[in-house]
Amino acid sequence: MPGLRRFPLPLIGAFFALYVIWGSTYLVIRIGVEYWPPLMLGGVRFIIAGTLLYAFLRWRGVPAPTWQQWKAAAAIGVLLLSCGNGAVTVAEHAGVASGVAALAVATVPLFTLLCGYFWGARNTRLEWAGIVLGLIGIAMLNLGSNLQSSPLGAALLIFAAAAWAFGSVWSKHLPLPQGAMASAAEMLVGGVVLMIASALSGERLHSLPPIEGWAALMYLVLLGSIVAFNAYMYLLKHVRPAAATSYAYVNPAVAVLLGIVFAGETIGLEEALAMTVIISAVVLIGLPQWRKQKPQ
Repeated sequence: MPGLRRFPLPLIGAFFALYVIWGSTYLVIRIGVEYWPPLMLGGVRFIIAGTLLYAFLRWRGVPAPTWQQWKAAAAIGVLLLSCGNGAVTVAEHAGVASGVAALAVATVPLFTLLCGYFWGARNTRLEWAGIVLGLIGIAMLNLGSNLQSSPLGAALLIFAAAAWAFGSVWSKHLPLPQGAMASAAEMLVGGVVLMIASALSGERLHSLPPIEGWAALMYLVLLGSIVAFNAYMYLLKHVRPAAATSYAYVNPAVAVLLGIVFAGETIGLEEALAMTVIISAVVLIGLPQWRKQKPQ
C-alpha cells in the first residue's frame, strides 16, 4: 500500500520515540530527582547508557574512536549532556515543573539559528521572525509564576537550551566518530563530567533510592538515552531536518499533559500563552526547511 511504503514502521517508531519518549523524560526526571541528587542522576544515567552502547558497538565490530574523535566527542558531550541535560535536571530539582522545563528547552531551534549565524549561515526573514517571536515567548514564560518562583531554574533552562544549540551546531564542524559511536562517546564523557560536578558540589546519596528511583533511572538510561537518542540520529538521516527537530514543539505538549495527569502539576495562563508563542515561533523557523526538497 502506498501509505505504508511512505511511512515504514521504523520511521513511525522513531517519531513515536522522539515525540512520546523524549516528551515523557521531563516527568521521569522530575520523579528521579526526588530520590537522586540531580547531577548524580544525570551522571549515572549517561555513564550506564554510554557504557552499554559502547560495549554493544565494539562487540558488533565498530572501531574505537581515535584520540581526535574522543576530544571532539568530549566537547560535544559536555555541551549537550553535562551542560544541557544537567542544567535541566538541576532546574527541575529546584522546583520547575516538568512541562515548563520542556517548554523552555523547546527554544533550542531559536538558539540553533543564532549559533549557526556565526558559522556563516544566513537566515531567511521568516526564520528571523521566528527568532524574534521566540524571544518574546521566552520573556512571557519568565513572567509566569513557575519560573518567577525559581529564578535559578529559569537561568538554568535558558543556559541548557543555548548549550544544546551551540553543541549541535559545533558538532557539524568536528571530527566526531561515525554513527552511534559518537553518541556512546559523548554520553561517557558527559556522564563522567556530571559525576565530577556532583562530587565537587557536595552531593551525597545518604540512602539507596526506593524502587521508584531505580525505575526512573532505568527508564532514562534505556528509553530516554539509548532508544530515543538513536531514533533522533535515524531520523536525521532519513527525513528533512525540520521533521527530525519537530520534537521541539511536540515534547512540551506531551510533558505538560503527563505532568498534569501524573504529578499534579499546574500551568498558569502566562505559561499557556508563552507555549502558544514559542511553538508558533518554532513552526515559523521550520517552515523554510519543510519547503526545501530532500536531496536524492
